[in-house]
Amino acid sequence: MDIVTRPRILVVGAGFAGVGCVRRLERKLSPGEAEITLVTPFSYQLYLPLLPQVASGVLTPQSIAVSLRRSKKYRTRIIPGGAIGVDLKSKVCVIRTITDEIVNEPYDYIVLAPGSVTRTFDIPGLTDHAFGMKTLAEAAYIRDHVISQLDLADASHDPAERASRLQFVVVGGGYAGTETAACLQLLTHNAVKRYPRLDPSLIKWHLIDIAPKLMPELGDKLGRSAQEVLRRRGIEVSLGVSIAKAGPEEVTFTDGRVVPTRTLIWTAGVVASPLIATLGAETVRGRLAVTSQMCLPGHDGVFALGDAAAVPDEAKGEEGAVCPPTAQHAMRQATVVADNVMATLRGGAMKPYAHKDLGLVVDLGGTDAVSKPLGIELRGLPAQAVARGYHWGALRTGVAKARVLTNWTLNAIAGDDFVRTGFQARRAAKLKDFEYTDSYLTPEQVRTHVEGAAGPGAVGPGPGAVGPGTGAEAG
Repeated sequence: MDIVTRPRILVVGAGFAGVGCVRRLERKLSPGEAEITLVTPFSYQLYLPLLPQVASGVLTPQSIAVSLRRSKKYRTRIIPGGAIGVDLKSKVCVIRTITDEIVNEPYDYIVLAPGSVTRTFDIPGLTDHAFGMKTLAEAAYIRDHVISQLDLADASHDPAERASRLQFVVVGGGYAGTETAACLQLLTHNAVKRYPRLDPSLIKWHLIDIAPKLMPELGDKLGRSAQEVLRRRGIEVSLGVSIAKAGPEEVTFTDGRVVPTRTLIWTAGVVASPLIATLGAETVRGRLAVTSQMCLPGHDGVFALGDAAAVPDEAKGEEGAVCPPTAQHAMRQATVVADNVMATLRGGAMKPYAHKDLGLVVDLGGTDAVSKPLGIELRGLPAQAVARGYHWGALRTGVAKARVLTNWTLNAIAGDDFVRTGFQARRAAKLKDFEYTDSYLTPEQVRTHVEGAAGPGAVGPGPGAVGPGTGAEAG
């Protein structure tokens, strides 16, 4: 069959949802049935739940970045860039490549899985002085930054400078924030033993959240257990508190406290990728409103899933309930969307998505964890075994599993290392420098660009330079 006549399936995003969909399409579709294209700035799938362990050095960055080109059935064309707009009427996706060119990519079917970006608020100094924990680069950068604070504090003769370098603030009492604070605190606790000039009591970690409870999805008992683990380690947990303003050397809390610090890590939730706003379609709290078959009403051939889609939660049976933005749902939605795309291609019937949550796991580092598999509450080593077993089993390839298991074993036997790997440049890189959320077009700009282009595939320089981080990964 001539390649030009094959239906074109365009998948946006290489997270759990996007990659899962592509892999199933590759397995189930014959080469002559469709042409598959994937849009992503990176040629790997990132296992986001283990990012805190990369930041703390327990895992190497490569161990949780799975190459997209390892599949034996690989035949998908990858466009290295980020989707910055979609014209649903013309069936064209506007892409900014990693070389800052604008490409119009036509499609017959589009699967939108662009994921989410870090949710920020209009807090003075936040995006200029806070670090995020959403990308592999951020995790690696934070590790270098935290270790450098110990190095610089050890070399300093100024007590005020030492105090600011040895205090660390993490905002966000969800899974990402709690695990980040727990894992990094363990890193500094072990590292300070190698700094005889530093008083360990000067190292202080703060975990704050505006919510009244830590990880409320775990329930009161497990939430309190996690909080007790953190406090036992010396992490100061402040609930009902957020950030009033952030500066280069101090952070002001909403309760009036001023904490001298050079490290502010912001993990206060996520929002759907800005790509969704370019469609001009109905949204639910920023996520694209779709049917239980994950189709966009009124637009044939448009599917959406993962963090960026408000997929009805059929398993809950509650009106208006949507699936939470978790990897567990994204991976299972990917299978259903791929099957629905194939059903549409072949004239079959689509099926709705329904999945009951299997539970929650929170790895607090070392032998500490809390887990709730299938509603069973676990703490300590049993919870740690369940947490790591779940993550290990969810890794997509045998190579990734081998790397992660090796890293865990080496860390358990040899302990942490405290090497700065060179990710920290002389110019500081903060939250605003990693996710490029200002790179997206408005619906009007998308329409104008598509109508003004010479034709499908036209390229040209994009407005405003961006880096390879354009287009957030799904999580």
